[in-house]
Amino acid sequence: MKKYSKEIFISLLAIFSLFLFSQNTSGVKKKEVVAEAPIAKKSTAKEPIVSVEYYPKDLTKTVNLKLDSLIQRINKRHDFHGAILVAKNKKIVYNNQIGYADFRKKSRIKSASTFQLASVSKQFTAAAIMLLAERNKIKITDTVNRYFPDFPYENITIKNLLNHTAGLPKYFWVAEHQWHKKVPPTNSDMMQLLTSSDVGRFFRPGRNFDYSNTAYFVLASIVEKVSGTSFNNFLQKNIFEPLDMKNSYVYSAVDDVVPDNQLKGFRLYRGWKHISIGNTVNDAVVGDKNVYSTTEDLFKWTYGLNSGKLLTKASLELMYAKGETIYGRKVPYGFGFRIDPKNQKKVYHHGKWNGFSTALTNYLEDDLVVIVLEHTSYNALKSLNRKIKQIVANHFHV
Repeated sequence: MKKYSKEIFISLLAIFSLFLFSQNTSGVKKKEVVAEAPIAKKSTAKEPIVSVEYYPKDLTKTVNLKLDSLIQRINKRHDFHGAILVAKNKKIVYNNQIGYADFRKKSRIKSASTFQLASVSKQFTAAAIMLLAERNKIKITDTVNRYFPDFPYENITIKNLLNHTAGLPKYFWVAEHQWHKKVPPTNSDMMQLLTSSDVGRFFRPGRNFDYSNTAYFVLASIVEKVSGTSFNNFLQKNIFEPLDMKNSYVYSAVDDVVPDNQLKGFRLYRGWKHISIGNTVNDAVVGDKNVYSTTEDLFKWTYGLNSGKLLTKASLELMYAKGETIYGRKVPYGFGFRIDPKNQKKVYHHGKWNGFSTALTNYLEDDLVVIVLEHTSYNALKSLNRKIKQIVANHFHV
């Protein structure tokens, strides 16, 4: 009996030695199998601060048929290739697109196709400025020279830039006549070119209203200087990501690769052929233009802005209020938004650039938003907007 016990003991010792050896041979620890249920990890992803809701189909059937008929008619008769979204009481009534993205390939526009917003981009620039002001990084009474000491046009405040009372020269003209490199100038290049340029201003700050693309590229340059990051990165982190605008970005013709869904601008040649519009010397400057987006993303943007989930009520009121000259004359522009002279509760912006025609109209009193994006030089945005509003008023009662 003792003999067997000794043999058993030796066997167990050998097995145990082999076990220890196997644990140390490769230097890699084997994962221990535990028979307990796995513990669920907490999600670190942030919930978007706005949600997209559509009205039930039975409520929108009639108005959708009418709007479908309208969009098909303008596509056929007036060469409309784009997208339309209508929202009422923060819910989407209609969202559709028609026409070609690429005329050679005959590929169709999709819901994720991104349009150059042209001057509709300016409202994002204004919002970026207001975010920095709310964080006490800047004051809208600051002058441009506080951030760019060599800027040649003195005593211009950020507020002058926002509501187009700065009197700055047109940077388009300066770039076309004084930029001599093969690649188009970026914002920093353009700021330096203005500094060395001898082009005079139109008037002294605050004396008049003159719609200015220059003012808004300078604003975007201030955002970059103060934040220490690119304009695209600032908008991504502070506007696009919080609002879940997954198909929105800033595109510069110099620095960026063209995304797959990005549309090109076209013009109609001899009534039948679509010609692609190439880049210009002004296509790398951002802030006045060059935000790309979709109709649904612009709905999220408008909803997020109006609901106070992005900026404070005080900031929003400034954006939607008419500007003023030093003589007390009201001007039909807030911060990044035009104000209808006949209806202060209608804030909007149109844009045209390189074949793109865009419009975002916000009827605040009716809680109605109409968004139109197009990329073949369509030129009847105002009348189209009126027709859409009339159809909604006649056929959708919520």
